[in-house]
Amino acid sequence: MGTLHSNMGSKDLLVLAQEKSVSARSELLENISDMFLSPEGRLNDHERALMNDVLLKLINSVEKSVRKELSRRLADVDDVSPELAAKLANQTIDIAAPMLNKSGVLKDEQLIEIIRNRTEAHRMAIAIRSHVSENVSGELIENAGEDVVEALINNENAEISELSIKYLVAESRNMDRFQEPLLNRQDLPADMAYQMYWWVSAALRRKIIVEFNVDHVQLDDAIEMATKTAFQNHDSTDGIMRTALKLARELAGKKELTIIFLQRCLRQEKINLFVAGLSEMTGLDVKIIWRSIRERTGESLAIIAKSLEIDRDTFASLFLLILQSRSGGKARATGLVNSILSLYDDIKIKNAKVAVRHWQRDFGYQDAIQAMKDAV
Repeated sequence: MGTLHSNMGSKDLLVLAQEKSVSARSELLENISDMFLSPEGRLNDHERALMNDVLLKLINSVEKSVRKELSRRLADVDDVSPELAAKLANQTIDIAAPMLNKSGVLKDEQLIEIIRNRTEAHRMAIAIRSHVSENVSGELIENAGEDVVEALINNENAEISELSIKYLVAESRNMDRFQEPLLNRQDLPADMAYQMYWWVSAALRRKIIVEFNVDHVQLDDAIEMATKTAFQNHDSTDGIMRTALKLARELAGKKELTIIFLQRCLRQEKINLFVAGLSEMTGLDVKIIWRSIRERTGESLAIIAKSLEIDRDTFASLFLLILQSRSGGKARATGLVNSILSLYDDIKIKNAKVAVRHWQRDFGYQDAIQAMKDAV
């Protein structure tokens, strides 16, 4: 095959399309198969143009079952014109789905038009395509519902811009269903994964700690300086904590702020001084330190301790002392201790330092921005 039948022209095809008999419909589809799908040859330019023109005229005049079969058969054909592909892709979803899922002929602007004007089912069919460009992904994120956006994030062949990734990371704070798919994406930057740490589940935290292996992180010096300035100048703590922080800084200046000192603070139940000391040693806001010691699993504290390269036994001692302070002197969670020590062994020092650097920048930068707003 590969050429038009000498006795079957465009008018003949239109006549067949108007007939409702099973035999006429079968003959119509057989001719389409001959012209577009035959492995024996391809249409020449004239035949391709004629066939596309005929099919464009047929779309609205044939039964739904015929349109559905046309879409299924032509979804993998690259000889179909973009206009014909778009015509099929704009049909009801049961007809359009094959074209939306598979057709490589559809252009981004056609897909975007469908995203904006058709149904959620159409958007879903686009979200799971074998390739989705950044522009199309952006439109889906802007116009589609949660189910479609989740499917898009899960699609490893979907290109998502860095700006869109940042938006989705922010949304994942209140949208649990986005969290795991985002963490599974190969294009998720490590700093964004660490940013998600505070609001994801314990299981996903473990994934961030263990699996995100960062070779290098480029930090913006200006932001880092603003962060350090914010830590020094922006005071959101109460009087007791201010006093503790002042003492911690004085001890650090005298080289007397050590892990042994922090252990002694915990044994003497001087929790505020422990928090202030750990804040001074790590450069982390006291809010983060408080959150880490109140967290039942101890994973945040494990990251902080590993970033300071504290040995395993010393960390175990610190963790038990914190458990005791939370439970009124009785630390019975043997299973929890074993679990956190196992995690501590898995955490890479390099990863822990990267996480802490991000947490420094995250809180400090926000404080610096707020300080600038307050000054205006």
